[in-house]
Amino acid sequence: MKKSDFYYDLPQELIAQTPIPERDHSRLLCLDRKSGAMEHHMFYDLPSMLRKGDCLVVNDSRVLPARLLGRRTTGGISELVLLRELGDDRWECLCRPGKKLREGAEIIFGNGELRATIEEILPGGNRCVRFQYQGIFLEVLDRLGKMPLPPYIKEELEDRERYQTVYSRELGSAAAPTAGLHFTPELLDQIRGMGIPVCPVTLHVGLGTFRPVKEDEIEDHAMHSEFCTVPEKTAEEVNRCHRNGGRVIAVGTTSCRTLESFTDEDGTLRSASGWTDIFIYPGYRFRCIDALITNFHLPESTLIMLVSALAGREQVLHAYETAVEMRYRFFSFGDAMFIS
Repeated sequence: MKKSDFYYDLPQELIAQTPIPERDHSRLLCLDRKSGAMEHHMFYDLPSMLRKGDCLVVNDSRVLPARLLGRRTTGGISELVLLRELGDDRWECLCRPGKKLREGAEIIFGNGELRATIEEILPGGNRCVRFQYQGIFLEVLDRLGKMPLPPYIKEELEDRERYQTVYSRELGSAAAPTAGLHFTPELLDQIRGMGIPVCPVTLHVGLGTFRPVKEDEIEDHAMHSEFCTVPEKTAEEVNRCHRNGGRVIAVGTTSCRTLESFTDEDGTLRSASGWTDIFIYPGYRFRCIDALITNFHLPESTLIMLVSALAGREQVLHAYETAVEMRYRFFSFGDAMFIS
């Protein structure tokens, strides 16, 4: 399939720059993937679309304040975004400006309590960076780092927690699993009160979030690996849900990719941890999930390809066109879809 098969026209003013005041007051476009029928709701209406026997799976990864702004020892501002821990105080990082950050370059952050040295230029252009600091690294990062918002968001975020889900627990992502940003503790309590379990998996969102599809033929695109975990209790709940005829509903493409990575051909989900580079696009046969809660994604991205694999490319593009016409908000701080 061609990358251009997943293009749609999006007015710039529909790209949400800030979160709305109340998380669950975003809009919710509901798409029946069998009939193509659409309904328009608010996110707080979600419980009315769920039924006893369903199982909700969320990604509990927490975003690192992974964006660091510092000054090179030779002069000039530089920016690092931490992507993946490599051990021994070394991280794989996105670095700007790349031409200035060659091997051996040093960067100072804050008042000097954190320093970085470029050790190696990795395949693809990222850097292996070694940090020197006093104290506990994550505490230093919490003081000096900023949230690594996507490049299409130009405004500063006033409250860091608005780029975290309310159920985030496991620190390690370079970007938020944004479908979960719509949930409030009260909404989750309401869902659990219906007898619907809310089960965590963990996928630490990494480079794949920032990486566009460059190849014209999407089959030639290589996904970046990300680390994920399925706890034993989650595997038990998901397998019980399927045995009892319920729907496994993934909250976000990261939860979906985690579940599909560790589900056997017979539909049994395994408790496991490991790296996944699964790339889901039309033609893929889903083994685990039955429904998906997700945001509206960038044109020609791997995420809109995943959604198209579940609901059909033409139906998804029609739903996106409808969302544009009805002035839905798009991308990370935007509105949501429920595909069932």
